This record gives sequence, structure tokens and C-alpha cells, in this order.
Amino acid sequence: MGESWVNSAERIGADLHLELSGPGGRRAALIRALREAVRSGRLAAGTRLPPYRSLAADLGVARNTVADAYAELVAEGWLTARQGSGTRVADRATLRGTARVPKKTPARARGPRHDLRQGTPDASAFPRAAWLASYRRALHQAPNEVFGPGDPAGRRELREALTEYLARARGVRTDPDRVVVCSGFAHALRLLFGPGGHGGGGGQGGHGGQGGQGGTGAVLRGPLAVEAYGLGFHRELLTAAGVRTVPLPLDGDGARVDLLERERAVLLTPAHQFPTGGPLHATRRAAVIDWARARGAVVLEDDYDGEFRYDRRPVGAVQGLDPERVIHIGSVSKSLTPALRLGWMVLPERYVDGVLAAKGEREAWVSVLDQLTLADFLTSGSYDRHVRRMRQRYRARRDRLVAALAEHAPHVEVTGIAAGLHAVLRLPPGTERSTVKAAAWRGIALDGLSAFRHPGTDTPAGDGLVVGYATPPEHAFGAALEALCGVLPPDDRPAT
Repeated sequence: MGESWVNSAERIGADLHLELSGPGGRRAALIRALREAVRSGRLAAGTRLPPYRSLAADLGVARNTVADAYAELVAEGWLTARQGSGTRVADRATLRGTARVPKKTPARARGPRHDLRQGTPDASAFPRAAWLASYRRALHQAPNEVFGPGDPAGRRELREALTEYLARARGVRTDPDRVVVCSGFAHALRLLFGPGGHGGGGGQGGHGGQGGQGGTGAVLRGPLAVEAYGLGFHRELLTAAGVRTVPLPLDGDGARVDLLERERAVLLTPAHQFPTGGPLHATRRAAVIDWARARGAVVLEDDYDGEFRYDRRPVGAVQGLDPERVIHIGSVSKSLTPALRLGWMVLPERYVDGVLAAKGEREAWVSVLDQLTLADFLTSGSYDRHVRRMRQRYRARRDRLVAALAEHAPHVEVTGIAAGLHAVLRLPPGTERSTVKAAAWRGIALDGLSAFRHPGTDTPAGDGLVVGYATPPEHAFGAALEALCGVLPPDDRPAT
């Protein structure tokens, strides 16, 4: 052959793989192969075909065979031929009597017009420049061992930075050897309750439970008390691990920890109950520690948005009351982004070995380079600056939400403390489902309060919406508020 297929393809911009087979000779086989390539979508509309000479040389056929095949397909409407433009696949609108050619890639489903779902920070506010600067410093200073297998406990640099930050900002008392890095709260639950745990420290501190109440060899066992309202995903994860969850009712002072009985552990969101929004009262914080000491049990503290309190300084972590009775769990999913998959557990000493055994001999979950970057981000002060900036932004957004409701829907109350990335809007009885449905029709994504209710609780909190005010970018927040106010139910109270 004269020219190689690669060289000819470089000039014409298209490669062709054609199988010439079947009855009728080379011309008929070439026509069938080209039709099939167009019909299947391998040759898209507008694709320029190779010149006669090039394709003939590559296929080992006469040039006239290719010319005749092209002419036949042009006549049938499969191809077009124009002076100076060469031979191309015809626009699909001109094809007659052919199967519809599937698109190369499926179209993405359009997202909501206004995203007011809870749990996600403003993605546009991620501190890209500061994070990149920390990444560069961390990469430049990283010892060679960083590029080998990772320590399942996490990089020492990050554990030391977290120890300092959590003590200063959240009142956590610990040391780096009791901090274990994980990929987030769900990962922490899997390590503590999942069947992958090898039971290091099992039987100590009262975390051996009844049969069937946790995976074999799990670090912790159930039954586990949980708040009556929380993330269903976490309950499903625990159920899959064989852990029975017992709902604790909620009132104005938080979870009713006075109702704790024979459970072996309790999971709480004491700084800002999720999703109802209240803090755990000081007397109940002390009471749950007393219960854990008396029962040999443990408190799991989910500190999911502890930095974001707007009406006063954040309340310190419950862990500071008794570091040997509380497992403190946090992450950067609310403060920075869930895309980083970076979290941590601050553990009582007796659980460290069991959690590390559950993780395995090497770090398989969290990027070591991301760990080093976060360590620099913390020690350089960039994390504090970012949290302060976002605290101001989210406070302003919550204030705008409250003001918009006061003007357009004064009968809808915002409950809970001024904190976090979401608010609960109390609705008239019987209106939650219809409001969520109306919002969906208007392209507004949000959640009804009932979606977070534990199926075993008999104390419903009433109708409401869980509105995430952090998710929309700044320029779109005003329109999102206007749309939200437009779907809220009217005030059906009798006029006075």
C-alpha cells in the first residue's frame, strides 16, 4: 500500500474501521459496512470520509470500487458530496427510512432550578487559591515516604493540626495518637459498627453488646440510641450492619437523654440538632455523660457544623466533658466541601486499636496529599479565615430568609437556633406534602421534615420544611427565596 492509514487519517481527520464481508463482492460489502457505520452512530452526521485513493489503499480495493460505493450512498441520501468539501455523512434530517441513530452520550438530566436541599455548602465559595497554595507548600515539603503506603491512622501532620484546632475552636481534649482520619461521618460509622472491624479492644468499656446487635468483630455494638429525627442514610447504614437503633424523643432542650436505658451507645448532634435545629441543653449534656459512666457506655458526638453559630460563640464539644466516654466525629463536608472526603474521629484510648484494625494495614480511603494539604490549611490560618468568611455569608443568608418570610409568609415560623447551613420552616398542619410537591413542580429542590423522622418514633414534630440556604450560589439566592415564598401555603388562621 502507498500511504499508511495513520498518515491519511492525519490529513482527513477521521479513522475508519470497516468489515468487508458477505455476498455481492467488494463494492456491495463496502456499501453495507458504510451504511452500518452511519446507522449505528459510529459515523456521526458531518463526518468527512477519506478520499477514494486513501480508503482504497487502506482496504486493499480498487479506487473505482470506493468511488462507486460513495456515489451509491450519496444517491440513497446516506452521504453528501460537494466540491471542495469532500464526501461527508449526511445530516440525519435527510435520512429516510433508517433507524434513529442513538446519541453518543446520553443527555444529562437537568438539575433543579433552585437547590435548597440541606447539607451542602456553597460550592462557588470553595477557597481555590488558598487551597492551591497549601497544596503546593504541602507537596514541596512532603517527605518521600508520603508517596508510599499510607498510615491507616492518617498523616501525623494532619492529626497534630487537628488536635490543636479542635482544642482551640471546639474545646476537644485529645492528643494526635487518639485521632484517626476517615473519609467522613458515614465512614466513621462503618468503622465503628461495620463487620469489617476486628474487635480491637473488644469487651472493654462496656461496648460488647447482645448477639445480633452489630457486625461480627465490630468495635461497637448496639442497641444504639439515636435522635428521633436524623439522616435516614445513617440509619440505613446501621441497620445494614445489624445495629438496632432506638429513637429518643426531642423537645425544646434537645434529645430526651433521661429516657436512655440499656443501650450501649447513643448518637447525638448536641451543638445543633439535625435537622430540627436546637442545641442539647447544658443539663442534658452533663446527664448523658453521667449515663455513659454509669452504664459503661459511649456517646457518639456528630459535630457536623459546630463552627457555624451566628447568635453567639459556638458551644464547646461534649467530648471535653469526658474524653474517655465520647467519640467526637467531624469532617470538612460543611465547612469546605464534601468533595474532599476528609473527616476524623477523636477516640477514647480503648477504641483506637479496634478502629485502626477496621481500617486495615494501609490507608485505602483518604488521599494522603489531601491530608497534608488540610494540615497546612489549618496551621497557616487559612481554614480559620475561610470559616469566618463563610460564617458571615451564611448568617446573612439566614437573615435574608427570615426577613423574606416575615414579609411574604409571616405565618411560617423559622425554628431552631441561628446556626448551621439549614433552617426548619414550620408549616400549618397537613400542608407539608403538598408544599414539597408544589416546590418540585416549580423546580425547587428541598426536603420535608417528615423525611428525617425515625420510623420507630411516636412523637411527630409536625409539618415543616428543611431549607438549605447555603447551597445556591450568591447571585441565585434572591431568586431562590422568591420562588420558595411563592409555594408556601397561605395562612388559614381565622382573622381576628
